[in-house]
Amino acid sequence: MTNKAVFLDRDGVINVDHGYVYRKEDFEFVDGIFEACRHFQEQGYLLIVVTNQSGIARGMYSEAQFQELTDWMVERFKEQGVTITKVYHCPHHPDFGPADERDCDCRKPKPGMILRGIEEFDLDPAECIMVGDKPSDVAAAERAGIGTKVRVLTGSLLVTLPNNEASLSLLTHIGQIIHDRSSV
Repeated sequence: MTNKAVFLDRDGVINVDHGYVYRKEDFEFVDGIFEACRHFQEQGYLLIVVTNQSGIARGMYSEAQFQELTDWMVERFKEQGVTITKVYHCPHHPDFGPADERDCDCRKPKPGMILRGIEEFDLDPAECIMVGDKPSDVAAAERAGIGTKVRVLTGSLLVTLPNNEASLSLLTHIGQIIHDRSSV
């Protein structure tokens, strides 16, 4: 059986985007994220984080600091009964860091991180969901062939399906997103 996954951006989806968050004391979980992820998990979705982390290329924090925060975040999810299957990150930026790393395939809107997840976990992209807060998240998902793209906008969701857009509350309508996805 082919797996399905929810790809989640980090800043602005899992945590409040305070800009270049790399310390746990600055990491504030978005209200309802644990419940939403638990619901997706109960519906058989793997949970995969795909996050641009240009603060690394900019020299604002290190890979080790990012990984320390990631380990802490994954443990908080685990305490809530939620398994984060994998976290992919892009440490690159087109204007900062080593010149030979600036034009990467992983920085969203390029689909590299999503494509790696599809390959590593034998995912059917048409059965997957991307939840992001920026147009680049939706564009990366589109380029990877992800079936459902969900854009979080200040506490509500904009679901983009073929010929269908709606603003939805995350917790109130998460079941409807899954139902609509399974009936497409």
